[in-house]
Amino acid sequence: MLHPYFPDHGDESYRVGHYDLTLDYRLASNRLDGIARLTVIPVEPLDRLTLDLGVFRVAQVLLGGERLPHTHRDGKLRITPGRSLPPGEPVTVEVRYSGTPRPVRSHWGGLGWEELTDGALVASQPTGAPSWFPCNDRPGDKATYRISVTAGAPYQVVANGRLVSRRRAASGTTWVYEQDEPMATYLASIQIGRYQRVELPGPVPQHLAFPARLAARVRHDFGRQAQMLAAFTERFGPYPFGAYTVVVVDDELEIPIEAQGVSVFGVNHVDGRRRHERLVAHELAHQWYGNSLTLADWRDIWLHEGFAAYAEWLWSEDSGGDHADEHARRWHRRLSDLPQDLVLTDPGPDRIFDDRVYKRGALTLHALRRTLGDAVFFPMLRDWTTAHRHGVVTTAGFAGHVQRYASRPLDTFLWTWLQGSRLPLLP
Repeated sequence: MLHPYFPDHGDESYRVGHYDLTLDYRLASNRLDGIARLTVIPVEPLDRLTLDLGVFRVAQVLLGGERLPHTHRDGKLRITPGRSLPPGEPVTVEVRYSGTPRPVRSHWGGLGWEELTDGALVASQPTGAPSWFPCNDRPGDKATYRISVTAGAPYQVVANGRLVSRRRAASGTTWVYEQDEPMATYLASIQIGRYQRVELPGPVPQHLAFPARLAARVRHDFGRQAQMLAAFTERFGPYPFGAYTVVVVDDELEIPIEAQGVSVFGVNHVDGRRRHERLVAHELAHQWYGNSLTLADWRDIWLHEGFAAYAEWLWSEDSGGDHADEHARRWHRRLSDLPQDLVLTDPGPDRIFDDRVYKRGALTLHALRRTLGDAVFFPMLRDWTTAHRHGVVTTAGFAGHVQRYASRPLDTFLWTWLQGSRLPLLP
């Protein structure tokens, strides 16, 4: 089955259980040498395996130590195993590749691996993962990861999961991370820069990595993150990962970047006055909605962005700012003045990041909160994140979950907010 928004990415004839990535990156020349070992599990008999991979030179592909014939063009690495791979039987496919990582072209510009003034970052949402490793690039295919990166000694490397080792050698420093919880390809990330690291106190380990000159501003602007995490834990349930890392790069970014267990902010998002604290809340909330609970299909992106946008309003409410009611009324007025041509659960591939998806998604949740009442709404959210922890979610699944907590049928309410194009009135 091809996904309607990005049919050229991903393949449902197999899934990947684990990615083992060994990468050597030279910043001066922007050259990446990689060895990717994928544990592939066929869903149906496979006579050919197709991976998503950008503009690299593929030196060889191996299966069980045997070299396999392959072709690589137009972002697709097509591999012929030599025998039909039976369903359910895991095999390890090794791809050796090298070249200059380049962002994947998209409606929003380049996605994926990007050079910084002094370093590199990865921002893959929604289709940029093939810019740096061969993968099955669809959000519903979540896997565990081991990511090893060798970079120049002056640089820090941040990736998803636990830092399990750091080894120095003449060629540079090798950083090894292990991501034990299943992760979508677009959330896999590497951040490389000259960073200072500090730890924040709180209910889970929180790491900050930033240019040393920004230390005072960063410490202030993220100074309430521990309280934020505690508030969201109460609202949404336990934090879903072992730690949380924030990276502040020494370049301006249009928007912060979401990755699993990691959020990345630009220097323009840090001013020492917490003027961008709503973005801190937004990115933290994605660890529940987007990273632990990941959409099966990009049409349902409101399940990520609507929830994270609503978390901004909840943090405002919890931290002494405007109540979510005030934010809802204000945004309802604004959206009422905009074209009424967007369906929340099918906005179109070019509009998945339309601000109306974010704010109408948040309004949908606030309308649901008003309908159910706080005593029911927040336990419903906690049960949603618990039931689908580290899993894949759909709008239909959320609607069915909500209905179990309602005292009356909500079919009309849910259809109007989720499927209708005209913005409903707030309850």
